[in-house]
Amino acid sequence: MLSQVRVHISVEQGCSVPEYATNDAAGMDLRANEDIILMPGQRHAVATGLRIALPPGFEAQVRPRSGLALKNGISIPNSPGTIDADYRGEVKAILINLSEETFEIKIGDRIAQLVVAPVAHAEWEIVKELAPTSRGSGGFGSTGSQ
Repeated sequence: MLSQVRVHISVEQGCSVPEYATNDAAGMDLRANEDIILMPGQRHAVATGLRIALPPGFEAQVRPRSGLALKNGISIPNSPGTIDADYRGEVKAILINLSEETFEIKIGDRIAQLVVAPVAHAEWEIVKELAPTSRGSGGFGSTGSQ
């Protein structure tokens, strides 16, 4: 059984409420509320016509759609984009065209996914040393390529 959280949403006329494509989908489809042509290498914050009010202790993550990324080179440069619980402005998806072709976005096109997730706030505890691990301070690639 999936957990649920109630999120308030304000929807501009003509826009649709985000929906899950399947019962077990993690993300809801976000749709464009403007027509735009993204040139190769161009970024644009695409309007969705939505404003949301998340309950405290939650965030919404704006993530790329895998099909757009694979087929068209369209992604989100700050992926995942974070919408904080106290933000009340319009939800936008910052898209980037990583391909060598122009890409047309029309009103109503599915452009991103929205995932609502719980947030934990860290409480820092300053210590003289960190507990050792088998990895230690090994950085990028230190655990092997397999």
